[in-house]
Amino acid sequence: MVKGTSRQVIVVHSPDPKLFEQAIFILKDKAVGEGITDDDLLKEAKLAIRGGEKPGRKRRAYLYGAFWAGVGSLATGLVWLATVLL
Repeated sequence: MVKGTSRQVIVVHSPDPKLFEQAIFILKDKAVGEGITDDDLLKEAKLAIRGGEKPGRKRRAYLYGAFWAGVGSLATGLVWLATVLL
């Protein structure tokens, strides 16, 4: 908790207010004086709310899991085939 100091904050309202109304970001002292615009700060705050994930990340994780499921199925099939033939 911040006591006895004045801090700058950014308040971002949630696009889907089912669970959260708003997010409050407390700025670092360095961020204020480095020539960063308000639009840059707001863009960074919205990126943090989305989780910082790039759009292709979920698809890549899905393909990763599907790949290993296929490898496991293939290995199981080969072991079964070896036990049946031998």
